[in-house]
Amino acid sequence: MDLKQLEVFVTVVKHQSFSKASRELFLTQPTVSTHIQNLENELETVLVNRSNKSITLTESGKILYEHAIYILNNCKKAIYDIKEYSGKIEGLIDIACSSIPETYLLPEFMKSFSKSYPDVKFSISHYDSQFAISEILDERVSFGFVGSKISNPQIKYIDLIDDNLVLITPSNLKLENIDGEIDPSILSDFNFIMRKEGSGTRDLIFKTLKKAGFPTSKLNILAHVESNESIKEMVRAGLGVSFISSISADEYIKSGKINSYKVKGIDFSRKFYFIYSKKKTFTPLENKFLNELCQYFNLDHK
Repeated sequence: MDLKQLEVFVTVVKHQSFSKASRELFLTQPTVSTHIQNLENELETVLVNRSNKSITLTESGKILYEHAIYILNNCKKAIYDIKEYSGKIEGLIDIACSSIPETYLLPEFMKSFSKSYPDVKFSISHYDSQFAISEILDERVSFGFVGSKISNPQIKYIDLIDDNLVLITPSNLKLENIDGEIDPSILSDFNFIMRKEGSGTRDLIFKTLKKAGFPTSKLNILAHVESNESIKEMVRAGLGVSFISSISADEYIKSGKINSYKVKGIDFSRKFYFIYSKKKTFTPLENKFLNELCQYFNLDHK
C-alpha cells in the first residue's frame, strides 16, 4: 500500500466515480481502476461496489476510508508544518458560494487573507444554497457561503452577517409610500424578475409572502434569471420589479439607477451563513482559513 493508492481511493470515494476521479488526478481511468484493484489485492478484500450506477463502499472500504483520510491529512500536516517553519504557507482552498457572498462578502476577506498568505490559492465555485450544501457533504469543496439555512444535522452553520430584501423598481416608477413602505396589495400589479429555483433569495421571498398571507400565485413573474446583476439591469431598463438583497442593491440605489421600497408589515430580514461539514477532518491550511475568517468577521465557531 502506498500514498498514491490511498489518494486515488479517497478521490474515487469523493466523486463516487472512477471517471471523475481520473479527471481530478490527471490519470487515465484504467490507471485509476488498476490502483483500486491493486489495493484490493494487497488487502485481500473488496473495497468498492461496482454494480451500482455510482460507486459505494463495502464495509472494508468504509474502514479503509477512515484510515486513508487520517493518513493523507497527516501527510498534509507534515508538509504544512515544514512550509510554515520555513515561512511559506501554500495550498488550495475550495469554496462553494451563493451569489451575494461571492460578490459582496468574500472578496474583501480574500484580499485580507492573501496579504498574510500570498501563496495560498482559491477555487471558488458558484452554487445556489442547496447545491452548495451537497458539494460540501460530498467533500468536493471544504467551505460554503450561503443565504439560506437548510436543515441538515451534518452541516455546521455560522451566522455571518444580517441582511434584508427590498423591492426595487425602475427609477421612473414612483410609488405611493409612507416612509419608504408600500402596501403589499399592489405587488400583484407588477411584472417580477425572479431568481431561479434553488436560490436562497427566491426561497425567502416565497416563504415570507406566504407567511404574511399574500398568495404568491398572484405574482406575475415575467422572467427567471440566475444573477442579481442581471436582475438589477432588467429592473433599471424598466422590464419589471424584483426583490433583492439590500447589500446588492445599495450602489444602484445611491446612484439613482433604481428605487427601493420596503413592504408594509412584511419582514424580509435574513442572515448569510458560513458553512462546513461537521464530519470533515480539516487540513492545517483549512483550519488556518477557518480561524482567520472567524476572526475577520468576529464569528464564534466553537
